[in-house]
Amino acid sequence: MTLADLRKLSIRKQLKIRFQLPNGMECVVNENGVAQIPTLRRVPDFNLEQELRMVSQFVLEPARVDPKSPVKPKPVAAAELAAMLATGPSAAAPEHEDD
Repeated sequence: MTLADLRKLSIRKQLKIRFQLPNGMECVVNENGVAQIPTLRRVPDFNLEQELRMVSQFVLEPARVDPKSPVKPKPVAAAELAAMLATGPSAAAPEHEDD
């Protein structure tokens, strides 16, 4: 699983994907596919793509929450998230057909 995969999933499903980095910082991939580390105040001395390989737990939450029916964030193991990525629409499949 790569950072690009997480970005595509977050955009397609309109999710925020949170995960804890091995160095203790939290990374959030927002619904626009942007990976953010809120506590980072300088140029990182690590490669986010490499750090992602060591992550085993993710938290999925909808980007837009209806105040009338809030949805709890859902913890997901890396293997389950990889399965979600594998069952998504392939890049070669057309989004829609022309009439």
